[in-house]
Amino acid sequence: MVAVRYLDVCLVLATAPFVLVGGMPIVGYVIGAGAWLLTRAGTAFVYARARRIDDVKVRAGLQVAGMMGRLWLIALAVILARVAGGRDDGIMAAALVLAAFTVYLAMSFVTREGPLQGRPSTQGRPSTS
Repeated sequence: MVAVRYLDVCLVLATAPFVLVGGMPIVGYVIGAGAWLLTRAGTAFVYARARRIDDVKVRAGLQVAGMMGRLWLIALAVILARVAGGRDDGIMAAALVLAAFTVYLAMSFVTREGPLQGRPSTQGRPSTS
């Protein structure tokens, strides 16, 4: 099940040979892939940290900050690819990130991975002991 959970990462890495052989924009691919892998690792870290926090408001704030930070980093990476390499590189970065996000979203439904999963809360439940 771990391979399915990280299928988006596998997609990003498996795309590299086709980009190189096909003569596609390498700068856009490298920036897009780097941004995706960086934000994917950061999201996993933030969600793991949020699951350990007991205060609901702090947990929600951390998760929202993680999501917004990821969005900004990805958007800046696409803009950077456009400025650093050109129009085709920006399109490559955007297409790669869009494909990876589509796979990530679909797999999050299949594996039920996300910010709401974690240890079950016992608040409001009667004790059985």
